[in-house]
Amino acid sequence: MTETKERDDKPQTAAKKKPKKKELFKWSRVFAVLFVLIMIWWFNNYTLRTTNVTLYSSKIKEPIRIAVISDQHATKHGISNKSICKRIKKNDPDAVMILGDMYTTDSPQELRQIPIDLTADIVKEGYPVFFVNGEHDTDRKYIEAQRKAGAHVMDYKSEKINIKGNDVCVYGIDNVYYSETFNLFNEFQPDESCYNILLAHIPNYKKFEEFGADLTLCADTHGCMVQLPFDMGPVFYSDAGEWFPQFKDMEVYDKGTFDYKGGTMFITSGIGVSPLPIRFNNRPEVAIIDVLPEKQAGK
Repeated sequence: MTETKERDDKPQTAAKKKPKKKELFKWSRVFAVLFVLIMIWWFNNYTLRTTNVTLYSSKIKEPIRIAVISDQHATKHGISNKSICKRIKKNDPDAVMILGDMYTTDSPQELRQIPIDLTADIVKEGYPVFFVNGEHDTDRKYIEAQRKAGAHVMDYKSEKINIKGNDVCVYGIDNVYYSETFNLFNEFQPDESCYNILLAHIPNYKKFEEFGADLTLCADTHGCMVQLPFDMGPVFYSDAGEWFPQFKDMEVYDKGTFDYKGGTMFITSGIGVSPLPIRFNNRPEVAIIDVLPEKQAGK
């Protein structure tokens, strides 16, 4: 009787252990999937990429390189100034263009100081900085602090500079909206002897096409945050309030280059994750734009 009871007990003990192993395996898979999803989210929102663009111009004798940053929307736990500055230094541009919304409206002073320190760090490395503000970073004390940090504040100003023997004219506007009567020619006349660069936080393709700068640099869109794979475009186009605008035969100015007669508009997707960290297939970026002599276009 005793031997039979012992034989009966063993299978029962084994049967009880099997569900525990299965349950442990199930939860380990759940945690593994969660870990992968968190890493994908972190990679898409808090790692910095370099976006390289190459353009050609008959006005350029020697290649010039421009770094473009924007929309930092500074936070305590965002991409650090050190990382941004390191990426700029690695690419060694001839000038750095900062296109606004470097903090968010109502940010405390400690967060507003972050982009000011970033400008100071870039200038300290020896790179000239040209700055326009966006619709968030409009505080005059902040803009003046940017000037004191070494930025050329381009609030409806123009400046002619020489880069490697190339005459370059930089124009900047600080519009946060555009009226129907908006006309850049009321403020500037492009210098045809120069390579003309227009800085504007908010894109306005039609008006910028009329102005005809050789290169127009814009920001604001954050690349529409979520991009479909295979360069299919944004999931949601906030300017028009449309989902999947690429399937509705719409003109979508979300990120990247958009050519017009005589020039190109480039929109950077920026660095920050405002209003929420929901970037996907659209990582924060430092854009590096190389402008080469037109004779090199075939190479």
